[in-house]
Amino acid sequence: MSRFFSEKYARLEPYVPGEQPRDKKYIKLNTNESPFPPSPLVEKAVSEESRMLQLYSDPECRELREKMSEVFCIAPDRMIMTNGSDEVLQFAFMAFGDQRHSFAFADITYGFYPVFARLNHVPYETIRLKEDFSLDPQDYMGIGKNIVIANPNAPTGLCLPLSAIEEIVESNPDNVVIVDEAYVDFGGESARRLIGQYENLLVVGTFSKSRSMAGARLGFGFGNQGLIEDLNKIRYSNNPYNVNRLTAAAGIAALKENEYYMHKCQIIQANRQWTAGRLEELGFWVLPSKTNFLFASSGRIGGEGLYRKLRDRGILVRHFNQERIKEYVRITIGTMEEMKALVNAVEDIFADSE
Repeated sequence: MSRFFSEKYARLEPYVPGEQPRDKKYIKLNTNESPFPPSPLVEKAVSEESRMLQLYSDPECRELREKMSEVFCIAPDRMIMTNGSDEVLQFAFMAFGDQRHSFAFADITYGFYPVFARLNHVPYETIRLKEDFSLDPQDYMGIGKNIVIANPNAPTGLCLPLSAIEEIVESNPDNVVIVDEAYVDFGGESARRLIGQYENLLVVGTFSKSRSMAGARLGFGFGNQGLIEDLNKIRYSNNPYNVNRLTAAAGIAALKENEYYMHKCQIIQANRQWTAGRLEELGFWVLPSKTNFLFASSGRIGGEGLYRKLRDRGILVRHFNQERIKEYVRITIGTMEEMKALVNAVEDIFADSE
């Protein structure tokens, strides 16, 4: 770093995204992207909107929020649109965290949560998942801290029932409970229907996974009007034009063809079930997933070793060095052809080791 870098960030450890190598063509099963392209209507909408790039985007995202309201049955004044769901989360740490209002989240979960906390100098506590990597709702009851729960969780893929989420929200009335639902469309149950009942609930979502728009960067948050006003105050103090014209147009078009994307989610769930079954036949322990990925380990090869051998064969999966999960790999669910290639590669790796 340069000698000009602020000391307050000197010890900051940034989030590390999944690798994006360019040395050859890979089957990418490491960053939880959709294997399916956006619908043709999205491509058409982006092309038409590109003629208007000389003009600023609408800072209020009015047309986009109106379409969101139709699809999700949430009033427009109870939502915020952002540059990916990471931006909603960052705004939430800024808006609701300080030295008196700390955060709590699981020890094994989305790696950006501790980064946001440290970036904003917000105290935080990590709560250990159980030995089977499930989250115990009792650990969060009435703890007097702002809470972030990824549901379904990443990288484990496990999901709490909505009743457990509601108990956590209800037991912490003086703190904000953030439910990160990046993967909810792959088998989870959304907490958004609870928005009208609890003023302390913020539900966060994204178009990256189930709507094939990871490259467009479009996220959203649902909450009562007060929470959304708080987040917008941060947004307008940071970047009021945070959702660009092309992304907004793509989002509107995607919502118009919502059935197309939900059908693709069903295909991914079927591919997930097939892949889990084949890996289990090969002796893997596979956690029951409600996401577009699997979290798996094998007694025949370590997590890092499997990651490296698959990479050598042109298949990327995600490996984490964290102590409790270092023997696991996270495998994004792709097309059936990609999943068959993965299983065949694993079989070859095992055969070579015999």
